[in-house]
Amino acid sequence: MSEHTDHGPNPYVVNLEDATRTNEVFRTTLWTGEFLQMTLMSIPVGGDIGLELHGDTDQFLRLEQGRGRVQMGPSAEQLTFDEEVGTDWGVFVPRGVWHNITNIGDEPMRVYSIYAPPHHVPGTVHVTQADQDH
Repeated sequence: MSEHTDHGPNPYVVNLEDATRTNEVFRTTLWTGEFLQMTLMSIPVGGDIGLELHGDTDQFLRLEQGRGRVQMGPSAEQLTFDEEVGTDWGVFVPRGVWHNITNIGDEPMRVYSIYAPPHHVPGTVHVTQADQDH
């Protein structure tokens, strides 16, 4: 289980680099407010966040560790944006854009993600990628 818990909607401060680098689970919410949410993610070598689309949410992701391949586009079959990113890079995903990030490095990819408005139920923990489907 995740050592990190959702601290929202209460006032909260955190060292994001430390929290992100120590997260061992696929996804966990760290703070959920009315208009904003932050999650931590750990993506294994060769794994990905999963191709997804947020119809009502903009998203920002920052890699704190690792290397990734970012793909985005107007449909799941047309991922026309394709870029490599590494530690300290940010990824901006507009509402309504299909997107995925694949770990192309040789270590777990550690990411934090900010959604506006929130996307996951407060307190969500997905230990593995398969858990998000249940």
